[in-house]
Amino acid sequence: MLLMEKTVRDLSEDELLASFLPLLPRGRNTEVPTGDDAAVIAAPDGRYVVTTDVLVEDRHFRRHWGSAEDVGWRAAAQNLADVAAMGAVPTSLVISLVLPPQTPVAWVQGFARGLAQLCEPVGVGVDGGDLSSGAQIVAAVTAHGTLQGRAPVLRSTARPGDVLAHAGVLGHAAAGYALLNEAGDTGPETEAVLADLGVEAATATMFRRVFLRPDPPLQAGPAAAMAGASAMMDVSDGLLRDAGRLARASRSLIDLSSAALAPAVTALEPVSVPLGLSALDWVLSGGEDHGLLATFPPGTAVPPPFRPLGTVSAAGSGGHAHGAVLLDGTTPDVARPGWDHFAG
Repeated sequence: MLLMEKTVRDLSEDELLASFLPLLPRGRNTEVPTGDDAAVIAAPDGRYVVTTDVLVEDRHFRRHWGSAEDVGWRAAAQNLADVAAMGAVPTSLVISLVLPPQTPVAWVQGFARGLAQLCEPVGVGVDGGDLSSGAQIVAAVTAHGTLQGRAPVLRSTARPGDVLAHAGVLGHAAAGYALLNEAGDTGPETEAVLADLGVEAATATMFRRVFLRPDPPLQAGPAAAMAGASAMMDVSDGLLRDAGRLARASRSLIDLSSAALAPAVTALEPVSVPLGLSALDWVLSGGEDHGLLATFPPGTAVPPPFRPLGTVSAAGSGGHAHGAVLLDGTTPDVARPGWDHFAG
């Protein structure tokens, strides 16, 4: 039997590990990599940032929508974005995989390659984890990062008068999800559906790729910290929901500018118009882009690639309680403010 035809049940745990461990990168801060009882990662200033997240098959990804490389990339991206949102530089990942016995070994190897495709160029090591069998694929990822001597940038320290800015894209993953839901991934049938809808194939490919392989602006997190950002967070569950979290943590309110959001809305219209959906809703409520939302004190030069989107105001302004997110001074009219893991 060729290796490409084998499934997880055909190998022992040691054999499965041997099939993909050589594909994983070693990070710049890794002193003892995978293969021992635990990895050892350098923490030059005595602290490290740590975060964890999970991807569950048919909840966060569908295998027929993309490749194993896509899932591996996405598993890394969503965790590295959280590290960058603290103003830190990502250093390492530890990953536990739950695999049904019928999972092809080639899929597991592809997952490892996807991790390496994102992690290796930025010096992040994949430094261990665990394997288990189960009914569906689950990837549990823990990411670490170094603050390089800087203070962490928190959600709770935005102040009235600060400028709210964003780095990355808004609504692109939501557009990609809508296209995948409507027409699937690639192939002649998909292309025919897209043609009937009036969505150009190249446009659809671009947006689907953002959903399958989000590209968080990792370098923007430390850049914002060095520029004096007062608060910051990853945008994973939608602009309104995550801006609301920042506002609640800071006991303030946020007012977004529709004029500042207009370019993001326009960029989505080649998909939203043919599908009969709202580009503004995608910008406000779509998650999974994994951009960074930051606030900067008045007079601070907002570093690229951040773009101003609005302002921070004191709680009580206009009668609004802390945690409110407004659009041009009023409550935006959207079906839902963003992704909730336990809703629906």
